[in-house]
Amino acid sequence: MAGRVLVLFPFFLAAVSGNTAPYFNMTLVYVPEDLKIGEEAFQLQAIDADGDPLTYSISGSEAFYFSVEAHTGKVLLKNLLDRESLARLTLTITVSDGQNDAVSKKLTVIVEDRNDNAPIFQNLPYETTVAENMTADSIIYTVSANDSDTGNASKVSYSIEEVIPDNTKNHWLFYILPNGSVVLNGSLDYALNTFYQIKIVAKDGGGLLHGVLTFQQSTTYLSVTVRDLPNLNPWFLNEPYSGSVPENCPLGTTVLTITAIDRDTGVNDEISYSITNASIPFAINAMTGTITVTGSLDREQLPNEVLLLEVTAREKNLDIYGNVAETSTQVTVTVTDINDNKPQFYLCSLSSCNFSADAQSNFTGSIVEHTSSNVAVSGLDIVTHDPDKGVNSSFELYLQGPNASAFFVSPKKIVGTGEVQILVQDSLSVDYEISHVMVVEIVANDTGNPTDCCSMATVTINLIDSNDHIPEFPQTVYSLSVVENSVAGTIISPGIRAYDPDSGILGQITYQLFPESVREVFMVNATNGAVLVRNGSWLDRETRSLYYANLQAKDGGNLTGSTLLEITVLDANDNPPVVTGSYFISVNEGQNVSVQILAIDNDEPGTPNSELHFKILPGPFSANFTIDAVTGEMHNEGLLDREALDDDRGRMVVTVEVHDLGTPQLSTSVNVTITVGDVNDNAPMFLNQSYKFSVFEGSAGSFVGNVEATDADKTDINSRISFLLQSGNGSSNFLIRSSRLGPGNYSGQLSLDPDVSLDYESLQQKFFSLVVLAENTAADSLGDTANVSVVVYVLDVNDEPPTILPTLPQDVSVSENGTQEGLVCTVVGSDPDTNHLLVFEELGVTCFKGAISAGEVCRDWFVLAPNGSVLVNSSDIDYELCDVVVLMLRAEDVYTEKGNRYSQNETLEILITDINDNAPVFLPISETFVVVPDISPVNLEVAVVKAKDADSEAGGVIIFSILSVVLVQDNGISRPFENLFKVVTTAEQDTYIGSIQVASNLDASLKGQYQVTVEAKDDKAPVHTTQTVLDIFTVDQSYLVVLQFVIPVDEVQSNLDSIKLALTMATKAQVYVVAIRTQENARTSRASRAQAKSVMEVYFVYSNGTALQVNQLSVLLQSNSQVLTQLVTLGLAVIGPGEVTKPDKEKELIGVIAGLAAFILLFILIMILALVLTTRSFKRKLNAMKALKAATTLTPAMVQQGPGIPGTNQYNAEGANPVLNLSLDPSHDLGFHEDSCSLASMNSLDENLVNAAGDDTPKAKKGKAWLVDTTADEALAAALHLQKPSKVAFINDAFTTTDL
Repeated sequence: MAGRVLVLFPFFLAAVSGNTAPYFNMTLVYVPEDLKIGEEAFQLQAIDADGDPLTYSISGSEAFYFSVEAHTGKVLLKNLLDRESLARLTLTITVSDGQNDAVSKKLTVIVEDRNDNAPIFQNLPYETTVAENMTADSIIYTVSANDSDTGNASKVSYSIEEVIPDNTKNHWLFYILPNGSVVLNGSLDYALNTFYQIKIVAKDGGGLLHGVLTFQQSTTYLSVTVRDLPNLNPWFLNEPYSGSVPENCPLGTTVLTITAIDRDTGVNDEISYSITNASIPFAINAMTGTITVTGSLDREQLPNEVLLLEVTAREKNLDIYGNVAETSTQVTVTVTDINDNKPQFYLCSLSSCNFSADAQSNFTGSIVEHTSSNVAVSGLDIVTHDPDKGVNSSFELYLQGPNASAFFVSPKKIVGTGEVQILVQDSLSVDYEISHVMVVEIVANDTGNPTDCCSMATVTINLIDSNDHIPEFPQTVYSLSVVENSVAGTIISPGIRAYDPDSGILGQITYQLFPESVREVFMVNATNGAVLVRNGSWLDRETRSLYYANLQAKDGGNLTGSTLLEITVLDANDNPPVVTGSYFISVNEGQNVSVQILAIDNDEPGTPNSELHFKILPGPFSANFTIDAVTGEMHNEGLLDREALDDDRGRMVVTVEVHDLGTPQLSTSVNVTITVGDVNDNAPMFLNQSYKFSVFEGSAGSFVGNVEATDADKTDINSRISFLLQSGNGSSNFLIRSSRLGPGNYSGQLSLDPDVSLDYESLQQKFFSLVVLAENTAADSLGDTANVSVVVYVLDVNDEPPTILPTLPQDVSVSENGTQEGLVCTVVGSDPDTNHLLVFEELGVTCFKGAISAGEVCRDWFVLAPNGSVLVNSSDIDYELCDVVVLMLRAEDVYTEKGNRYSQNETLEILITDINDNAPVFLPISETFVVVPDISPVNLEVAVVKAKDADSEAGGVIIFSILSVVLVQDNGISRPFENLFKVVTTAEQDTYIGSIQVASNLDASLKGQYQVTVEAKDDKAPVHTTQTVLDIFTVDQSYLVVLQFVIPVDEVQSNLDSIKLALTMATKAQVYVVAIRTQENARTSRASRAQAKSVMEVYFVYSNGTALQVNQLSVLLQSNSQVLTQLVTLGLAVIGPGEVTKPDKEKELIGVIAGLAAFILLFILIMILALVLTTRSFKRKLNAMKALKAATTLTPAMVQQGPGIPGTNQYNAEGANPVLNLSLDPSHDLGFHEDSCSLASMNSLDENLVNAAGDDTPKAKKGKAWLVDTTADEALAAALHLQKPSKVAFINDAFTTTDL
């Protein structure tokens, strides 16, 4: 109730004062979602009746989007709105007048939709497979896109923007329905294209965005794979096919292999092969296509050495039409020759030989006796033939037999086939009176076939008796005549006969004309001597009017006589007129033509055969001219017009006929060519009334368009046209160049000036109005012109590179291990061109860990989408591998037509934030930890652990703790301890060090090793821990060694470093000094105290946790004489154990009495043995010499094989000193006495003195020892007296003298 009174009390005061509280009269406002940050969203308006100044504020969980100006109530947008994410907001609005309590009210904010979302394709990616025989108008796929806007902005329409591969046919191959169904609009062919990519655009219905009607669209690709079907026949590769195989080759010989493939590459059916030819000696492997020989091949028996095989390739399965898919090819196989035939002889002429018939071996011929050399035997038709080919058919010919020397064979060598002649070589040997018949043998030798080389033929030659009379004519000259062009067979003379008195066949006469050239024109009857015309075409009086010939009469014995024939050729009208000269006349149009036609006739002058007349034959221009029939003078009728002629050269051709008056009448025609010259009487004319062209901006020097004009004149000089631009209206930006297209047809090539670059954006008018003049440049009519209007429109070009806005996010961070997904940030670019489409491209990724490159570990962590969105692409983002990712990116304007299409390269740095995801990791420990309780005070470090944590900041901070300590004793019993050790944590860079320290006093009597469990824990949630177990070896008091020194404590302390160094060298162990105290305070025996002045308590510990006991130490020191000598020099006297029980008084008294008795007994023995020792002196010296000789033969390696007996040069057979095998009392005095002569030595070397180092006497070199210092009996005694010993030289390095 009191609270209520306190609350109500202010209202009561306000009522009394009369001031009223303000109030809101608004419950709902509308805000467009495309409102920009900082713009006014709405106005808070409260009503206050008192007119007090008001203060406004807003609150609530959704007030995040707005800020309010307190005094004006203007609400500004603070964060961007998105209706699709949050369409309604509720704010608490508050107003205060400063007089009354603040008044609050709920205000509903409705976010109005704007077209800020592009359609989004669903169920991507789009991929489908279509059979290549799918029919047109079939639906191949349906795409779907949603637009989250409302109204028309949510209505999606589809279109196909591009089909890849890009060509005109493919662009219309598909279309898309309003519901997104893609329809096939043509036919598919797998052989042409196996894959299509259809670029589909989804576009919304448009809506306002930032006050502008905006259409949003998205693109995607539909991948269409064409499935191949078996619709094509197979196809042979590498056609044509040809191969060769030698004749007589073995069966199964491979000729060649042919290959066919299925052109339906997506089906790739199995193909089989077959040969369709019948009766051929070849076969083909049905699967491999290998052609092999299946029958014997004899090239000479084949009809043709080149065989044609018809091979068919057939697919295993039927094609889609149910037909067999097959194809055929021809394979050419050439059977090559081998030399397997010898030459044979045949009786025939070369042109009519049948080599398939049997060969001949006997031939008969004849020859007249005493025939001259090189004359062939007649009647022999011998042909030699080798059916082989080429070089295999080459063979040699020679003669043999009784008459072979009288003849020779020709030719000597034949290739393939040849006629063989037997010719006379020795005419004297061919004598009818000696022999009527001669016989020779022809041998044909195939040198390339030695196994079956030769063929032989016998030739019988019959000799003919000779003739001794010649025929005679009655006249020596005969005059004959014949009309030219007489037909063959015309008789010139019925018979001219000769007389031969020989009888029989020798008297029979035959006639022949000579020279042979006259036989082409005339011939003679060989029997009766009648002369006739052989070829009348040669009888031409105009060419040759007189012939001379010899008529030869030959009897049966080939004796001849002759007479002269004089044959005159008579004239006939057989020559047409001949026009002399050529007639080419040039005149300008409008001028007259006058020309005289000249002609001759080669027939006999003065006869009608040579009288000539003229006339013009009908033709295109015959009406334009006349000619005088007798004189042949020709003139034109009417004026000539060049433009009326179709001929491009202005030629008029008139044909004039010239004929004689002979019978038959003969004529000749000649063409008279009149070239009409052109006169410039026409002006240029443009083909079009006006021209319109367009040119892209920035295309300096580019082609704009062509204007064309003609001139009707027919010559180039009169029809030549030159173009030029009329000044004004931007004509200076252009150039025009004239070029000839054809006769009287010229083109004016309009182009931009190379020095002018038009800028579309800076032009006030986007076009130029030009006037082009066409001028006739003929010299006699300069200035004839025509003009035409030309409008050039300037087109915009996408020629500016894009830029990436400098508002790249600077602090982009992503958490590791997939804790952040989706959009990281968005890269924004711009392009000044009006028509552009920006696509962002990732060029490279650089990974850093700290400032050091991390390789390519982050290459796939992020992806840059084409729209500039940087997205998380991997759940394997690991801060420990890479903490900074730098993306190299650029923007590309895919609509760029000119210039650089890319922006400058920019970088986006993405910081990887760490989470605590790694447990600490202990680093490997290679050390062995040892603790010596006697010298291990509290806080002493006895072990160290190291660990790392890959996380950063608090997640990488490590804290060590000890979980447990367990002592594992030598007997295997484990014993736990608490608070025995502690750990101190320190850090060195990224490595944390845990120092294990003693926390309480350790028990020196315990034996074993401590197992300490150490835990490493990081310092950030979720906390990760790791444990490791350390082994710490403990060294108990049984390993304590007491070293007694003959020098006081202060000198031992001053020499401590040298003593520890010497002990370390000898033992290779760590030396731990527990204490150095005077002899009285030390725990030693009385015997040893009698000589020692100070005592050092020491542990000798190795790194593996083991330690030395006193007996082991003694052996090590005795085996190293150099170190032992050094320790003795430093005052070492006795080595003993740490724990010796002190004798009581009774035992001490007994010991004194026993000592006196022993002394008396010893004195008596010495006296008794004095004489014995004297007699044995010589023996000892002899033994010493033997020992010295044996020692000099030893090597250091031999000495090291076994320890020697201390103080002697003796070694036992086993390599060990039997004395050392006895139990050794460590408390026994080492025998370092001031007077060594008081003890009897059993060492045979005592009397063997050694030379000084500087003694170089010959005796010393022989191994003898010489006394060099008489002030001290022995070097060791001098050392025990703390004297500086004399120089001693040891000749044998393996020989040492140590008397302990």
